[in-house]
Amino acid sequence: MALVPFVLAGLYGGAIVDAHDRRIVAIASAGLLWGTSALIALQAWLRVDSVELIYVLVALQAFGSGINMPARSSIIPRLIRPELLAAANALNMITLGLGGAAGPLLAGALVATIGYGWTYTLDVLSFTVAMWALFRLPPLPPEGPVRRAGLRSVAEGFAFLSTRPNIRMTFLVDLAAMVFAMPRALLPAIAALALGGGAATAGALLAGIAAGTFLGGLFLGPVARLRWQGRGVELAVVAWGASILAFGAVVLAADGSSPGSEPGAATWWVVPAFLCMVAAGAADAVSAALRSTILQAATPDAMRGRLQGVFTVVVGGGPRIGDAFSGGMAGWLGWGWAVVAGAVLCIALVGILHLAQPSFARYDATSPTP
Repeated sequence: MALVPFVLAGLYGGAIVDAHDRRIVAIASAGLLWGTSALIALQAWLRVDSVELIYVLVALQAFGSGINMPARSSIIPRLIRPELLAAANALNMITLGLGGAAGPLLAGALVATIGYGWTYTLDVLSFTVAMWALFRLPPLPPEGPVRRAGLRSVAEGFAFLSTRPNIRMTFLVDLAAMVFAMPRALLPAIAALALGGGAATAGALLAGIAAGTFLGGLFLGPVARLRWQGRGVELAVVAWGASILAFGAVVLAADGSSPGSEPGAATWWVVPAFLCMVAAGAADAVSAALRSTILQAATPDAMRGRLQGVFTVVVGGGPRIGDAFSGGMAGWLGWGWAVVAGAVLCIALVGILHLAQPSFARYDATSPTP
């Protein structure tokens, strides 16, 4: 329900970002997000209990996010010096990791203690602070030639991308990781039938990725000073694939071991599986920070919104395609071997892409070349 409006808004929203003041676009899209959050809180207080209403509100949130994400990403290069872009994106990884790890835990605790109404209301209040920060930004009108937002403008963005191999590679290596080595859809079955612990284990594995993202961002200082950022992206995606490969090996070992004394109880295999996910999250933090930096630095301001829109679609859509891939592979090979096969395929594809576009490994942060 959320994917289609998110993809459409990401592509068209990027064109809107390039055609208008980015501060205004960010405020307007954040206003839509704030409004839908307020309506979600209101329906919780009124106990509307309408699944259809929730679907509509979630779709509206996805639409707002699809516009807001390219706007926010395009603002960053306008506010800081180019040499600080990697550090800024590392800070963004810390924020995402902390939110991904602590957010669901805090939400669950709040729902259990004060209920849905107050939990959603607190979300609206925190969003209000973010809105205030956007209002504090200076005007950010587009630089260079301005093209009216529309399908032609979106097509120009794709045409530009087709002629910029280094920028294009940031998308392709991420798709290799997210489509083939993101076993998110398999985690509930793996937790219930191989590792034990059921929903709690599945949640811990997802939290492990978020915790790794936080830790990766926390220690990204040396990476932020990396000169050969394309090579760093390739190595980080290979590290992601290797971590998922190790996770698959743990699943295979756990699935072949004797069950614990209590059916359904978590086994000790959960610990190495969790650590594999933490390592994967840390690798993803490095990859995401460097890919964002390359995209922001090597794209002219007049195209930044549209390219960030494509980036938003890749980041949002890749894991969904990965869900379908991992589910299909699991039906054919089983859970553990599906994870292993996807990870091997991810690493192999990075090698193929490296051979097909060797200039990406030579991308120089001191002289960005798209």
